[in-house]
Amino acid sequence: MRALLAVLLLAPGLAAAQGIDMSQGGPVDITADDGIEWRQNEQVVIARGNARAVRDGTTVDAARLLARYRPQGGTAGRPAPAQPAQPGESPLTGGSEIWRMEAEQNVRISTATDVAVGDRAVYDMDQAVLVLTGRNISYTTPQNVISARDSLEYWSQRRMAVGRGSALVVTQDGRRITADTLVAYMLEDPPPGTAPTAAGAPGQAVAVRVPSEARPGTEGTQGPPPGQGRLDRVELFGNVEIRTEAEVIRGDRGIYSAATGLARLLGTVRITRGDNHVNGREALVNLNTGVSRIISQPGTRVQGLIVPGTQADQQAPLPGGVPSATPRASRPATPAPGATQGAPR
Repeated sequence: MRALLAVLLLAPGLAAAQGIDMSQGGPVDITADDGIEWRQNEQVVIARGNARAVRDGTTVDAARLLARYRPQGGTAGRPAPAQPAQPGESPLTGGSEIWRMEAEQNVRISTATDVAVGDRAVYDMDQAVLVLTGRNISYTTPQNVISARDSLEYWSQRRMAVGRGSALVVTQDGRRITADTLVAYMLEDPPPGTAPTAAGAPGQAVAVRVPSEARPGTEGTQGPPPGQGRLDRVELFGNVEIRTEAEVIRGDRGIYSAATGLARLLGTVRITRGDNHVNGREALVNLNTGVSRIISQPGTRVQGLIVPGTQADQQAPLPGGVPSATPRASRPATPAPGATQGAPR
């Protein structure tokens, strides 16, 4: 028999946000196959066996759930000291608030459009931040998939995801952006009462929510409004790599703008297209047009290898920022000349 507990614990009053956000809303409905335990002195409710917690459109599924609560008015990150339960008192009285939700084993957190998975998840209600750890951790929206090896944070109020350890963003158009650590910023939600429109099609209304099995662009469905799950920019730190169907760009650190398709990489930079490659200290790359520019430091030269007659040779990056447009079969494979110091960027 499945146990049910409607935990009327309030959360601190925070502004509503799209995506996964349990920091605001009404009661938390908790169900479990193997029972629900209420530890009064520890101020925690524990659900075991296919446990589920639902609040305001966000669902948490796991083998084990812990909801830590406190009397209303506790400080951020610090639960009020535990008090012995009074006769007739319980989490159902409404005089308490959840300040932390923990999920363990086979964790899946979902909304109508977004899904986060991992071995363990902790949601801090005060900071409105979800931290995923364990194996195969990821955060998926209709537009992007963000994953990491060590941990993945999602700051719902800041619309920011932080991946640590072989962090990866895979965009809807197939671009793969990796780094030791990355910080992905999402676009803001449309103002309340604003009719959402599809990007590039002013005035065209789209649905606010898409069924979880649907994908934008499929027959009978339309994408979520601008801002929900769409990337604004990605900041990259350590072993940066941006990979498309045509090229691979590597560097030590960088930033990528999803709106413009522009990427700037710094450090030991290398752009590779097939057998062609160019090295420098800074790269400015337009992933939409395929135009790349390599810039050297004062006193150094840009180096590269252009292989004649290859398909990638037709669009090989040059220091001046202009893609190759003519075959190079008659040209020897020599290093590309260095960029002129002080050239406009």
